Amino acid sequence: MLMPTQTLTDRSWPTPTTPWVMKMNWHDLLFMHYRVPIEQLRRLIPAPLEIDTHDGAAWIGIVPFRMTGVAPRFIPPIPWLSNFPELNVRTYVTLNGKPGVYFFSLDATNPLAVRFARRTFHLKYMDANISFDHKNQSCDGTWIKYKSTRTHKGEPPANLNCEYRPIGTSYRATPNSLEHFLTARYCLYSANSAGKVFRGEINHAPWDIQQAQVIVHENSMLNGLGIDLIDEAPTLHYARQIAAKAWPITTTG
Repeated sequence: MLMPTQTLTDRSWPTPTTPWVMKMNWHDLLFMHYRVPIEQLRRLIPAPLEIDTHDGAAWIGIVPFRMTGVAPRFIPPIPWLSNFPELNVRTYVTLNGKPGVYFFSLDATNPLAVRFARRTFHLKYMDANISFDHKNQSCDGTWIKYKSTRTHKGEPPANLNCEYRPIGTSYRATPNSLEHFLTARYCLYSANSAGKVFRGEINHAPWDIQQAQVIVHENSMLNGLGIDLIDEAPTLHYARQIAAKAWPITTTG
């Protein structure tokens, strides 16, 4: 069951008092995280954002999932337009006491959503061909087969071909734990071509997460960033679904 209302128990600041503008549901998320050198991230993050760390380590995440019900407030979702798979490459930053997400790329199959998000939210959305399938694995559970090929004109190629599945029981991350640091993020940051930084507030219930397994056949999503991964094996978490709302972006200065 989707939980549309967020309590303050998982946030470090209140939700905005202004009306939200977008609604969406996120499904079958794989959080695939790697530790990365802080100094290599710094050149990729616009000032004045600070790199957020956990126990002295910076992290970069590759997050495949699918979206449904994406629509502006007061407008019903349109199935062929509102439902599509997506793939994020992200890291974690903070500014003025508000920790959030900074996206290096967001690949999606919906060309209208790609152009709307690039223009309205200054996010690095890119066109991609993405297939998202469940493959029954008998008594071993259900694997999700995910394959993404970037097709955006003028952007570097990047592919992800993997299979993943949840394992174990679901739980909610303890505050100050690594799981909480990697998933409990209630705003995003972006920048325009002039380097001006924006913040977009989001809101959803606390994550119910599980441990996960992944089989990676191809992963070139980090190519071109010039980042050396500290850990060869990723830290993995899975979330089945959550409902989210988003507010208009605002300047941070």
